Formats: sequence, C-alpha cells, structure tokens
Amino acid sequence: MKSIWNGTLGFGLVNIPIKMYSATESRSIELDMLDSKDHARIRYQRINEKSGKEVEWKDIVKGYKLNDKYVILEDEDFEQANAKKSKTVEIEAFVDEVDVADMLFKKPYFLEPQKDGGKAYNLLRDALKKTKKLGLATFVMRQKENLSLIGVYQDALVLHVIRFSEELRNPSDLKISSSKATKKEVDMAESLIKQYSEKFDLSKYKDQYTSQLMKVIKGKSKGKKAVVKKFEPENTPSKDLMAQLKASLAKRKKAS
Repeated sequence: MKSIWNGTLGFGLVNIPIKMYSATESRSIELDMLDSKDHARIRYQRINEKSGKEVEWKDIVKGYKLNDKYVILEDEDFEQANAKKSKTVEIEAFVDEVDVADMLFKKPYFLEPQKDGGKAYNLLRDALKKTKKLGLATFVMRQKENLSLIGVYQDALVLHVIRFSEELRNPSDLKISSSKATKKEVDMAESLIKQYSEKFDLSKYKDQYTSQLMKVIKGKSKGKKAVVKKFEPENTPSKDLMAQLKASLAKRKKAS
C-alpha cells in the first residue's frame, strides 16, 4: 500500500508519527467512453477557454475569483492557512461510539505508526478499545479541512472522515406520510426482525452485480446476446400489510 498522508496524530501532549493509507478499494468495473461510430476512446482535454488550445498540467494553477479577478494560490498559501492542521491530526475530544450517527461517515483510512511511535500508537489503540470511545479530530488534506473520528478496527487505528453538520440536509423537507401502523402490525414487524436477526458477518456479503456484469461482458466477447430477465418489485398496499407480514414470517420459519 502507498501512504497518502504523513504527519502526526496528537492527543493531549502525546504526539505519534503516522502514515495514512486508504482503507478501501474500488470494486467497480472500469468502463471507457467510446465513440459509437468507430469505438475510439473519448479523451478529455484541458482547454483554455480564450485561446481554445490545450494546456499542460505544469502550466495549470489554482485561483479564487474575488471581485471579478482571480487570486492565484501557491502551495505555501494553503499551508499558511493553518500549518498545524496540514501536519497534525489533533484529537480534540473523545465521544461515545453510540452517539455518532451512521450517516456522518464518509471514508475510512488506516493509520500506521512511524519510527518510534509504536508504543504510543498501541497505548491509544488499547485505551480506545477499553473505553469504547472515538477520538474526535480535525486535519487538513488536499487543501480541505476534514472532521474525523479515530477508532479501532482489528488491531489497527482507523481514521473515519465524517461530515460536518452543514453538509447534512434536513430530513424535515421530506414528504413522509403521517399514517400510523396498528399495534398488531408493529408487533408482527418486530417478530419478523427477530426472525431475521443474526450476528453480523461481513464475509457473507459479496458484490454480486460486478461479478455478474463481468459474466455478461465475457459472454458478449464470445458473441452471446444478453437475455434480460424483467423484474418489477410489487409494492405492498396498506390493506395487505398484515397479510404480507404473516407470509414473510411463515417463509422465514420454513427456511430455518
């Protein structure tokens, strides 16, 4: 793995030299965009909108439009904004795991100790495990401040980038019906949830769509025509809710 950020993880007066690695990888099939006439690849170019000519990467700079004029920013300008946050993941508080809403999470990163940081790294990891807390921290990466939570996955510290409150939309804008389910329907739904409850095992779940799409691609390469099986989910009307819950319970019991 190649590290994407090097710096320091700090809590209190303890500083741990770390490297950061992406903890996930893409499983999607890479598809190229082609011209339908001759199947030639479509290329994107960086075009100067005044001259119409292509611009090389080395000649591209970043700028912010202010009062109809661009202020050009250099690498030093980004560091000057907050040099400390560009080099340090500073834990500012510790929070309970159960208090963090799932929808806040964006992307996980593994943290690895550098040089003589192993003992302090293990200390923080073991303390987080024992207390079931998460470290709330901020840092800057790629000219963007990130809010994050430091937790533990297996024996590694993991930094989860989370969303700021202003990034979340208000669900009160949704048109949610005010109609209530009956007590019997709620009891039946609870029974169904219990029947389907099991210990979480991530290895049981695979990306089936990607592997099936790959079969289609290989089949087409051999001249096979795809046969589409039409499927339309049938929504459950309110009047049939109890009957469908009962049927679901019976099906689950039979499968067990």
